[in-house]
Amino acid sequence: MTKKSSKPEVSQLGQSVAVPASPDEAELERVPNPHPDTDYIARFTAPEFTSICPVTGQPDFAHLVIDYAPGKWLVESKSLKLYLQSFRNHGAFHEDCTVAIGKRLATLLEPKWLRIGGYWYPRGGIPIDVFWQTGKLPEGVWVPDQGVQPYRGRG
Repeated sequence: MTKKSSKPEVSQLGQSVAVPASPDEAELERVPNPHPDTDYIARFTAPEFTSICPVTGQPDFAHLVIDYAPGKWLVESKSLKLYLQSFRNHGAFHEDCTVAIGKRLATLLEPKWLRIGGYWYPRGGIPIDVFWQTGKLPEGVWVPDQGVQPYRGRG
């Protein structure tokens, strides 16, 4: 009798993988949630997210916070890191980057609830913060504040 492997079926973990050239080329992977019967929150924070302004070609910087209540699936963290890095040479507005990341994760994971906060540093002197969520937060689940202060400049 052959014993089935308990290792997740992922292709990037433990391998040397180049940063994808674009978000469309990035392979986001998921693994089974070992606690699908338990409501909880998983958080990923990317304090040095970068993309490119589609008009000027200048870099844009953001602090992203992704919270989700998993269902059957968890995002594999290395694939998420590579996906987020693939935006470094991708031209898109702040709103597009933030919402596109949230929607792609929601489609892949089918979470009970997911939210993303994109806290962008000023462009043209104006900071732009973008927030998106989907699903219904399970009752009684603790969701901490995202902990990112509004942009205050040097003041």
